[in-house]
Amino acid sequence: VQLVESGGGLVQAGGSLSLSCVASGRTFSSYIMGWFRQAPGKEREFVAAINWSSGRAYYVDSVKGRFTISRDSAKNTVYLQMNSLKPEDTAVYYCAVDPSLYYSTSHPTTAAYDYWGQGTLVTVSS
Repeated sequence: VQLVESGGGLVQAGGSLSLSCVASGRTFSSYIMGWFRQAPGKEREFVAAINWSSGRAYYVDSVKGRFTISRDSAKNTVYLQMNSLKPEDTAVYYCAVDPSLYYSTSHPTTAAYDYWGQGTLVTVSS
């Protein structure tokens, strides 16, 4: 499975960005797609995930109400719409795939995912 993220860039605080992640290669009947981010000097952290079959979404508390994860099955693409951005949202954002049927308590951890994209940089200026 190949994952390619795009949409990162520089934005002022309070602004918006939309990230995309296109999946290609091996396909699965169901899977969990997640977005993670890694700021300089920090560990990679969970941002959001979506159950591809049901569309149910999951978020870390710090982005609830500001970020929205969605998917387009026809395009094999997952999106992360980011609004009301803050300087602390600055990071490299990665998408990841776990070929699982159900979301579990492990999915906010990097260990749950088998495939990763190369990341896209989001910089939020104050």
